Amino acid sequence: MWAKSLAAALLGLPLTVGIIGVIALHWPGELARVTMPWLLLSFPLWVAVMSLAFLARTGLRTWLWMGGGTLLCFCLIQVSRLLGWAAELPA
Repeated sequence: MWAKSLAAALLGLPLTVGIIGVIALHWPGELARVTMPWLLLSFPLWVAVMSLAFLARTGLRTWLWMGGGTLLCFCLIQVSRLLGWAAELPA
């Protein structure tokens, strides 16, 4: 139980930020207008992600799917920006 709790506490927020980032970058429209509604939905998504951490059978599985999901989201953001599929972030 401690492994799941620690995974939810440490990886819940980065996974949520990654999911919101992927969605906001690929959503049609101007990035400045699209980002705010998704940021408002980040807290309920964060709670859901942290709650889903306790559905895994073991703590190791929780760490693996949350860590893998976080890594996947941030890799998708970087690849999308490199290939020009997503809006460029302001400097």
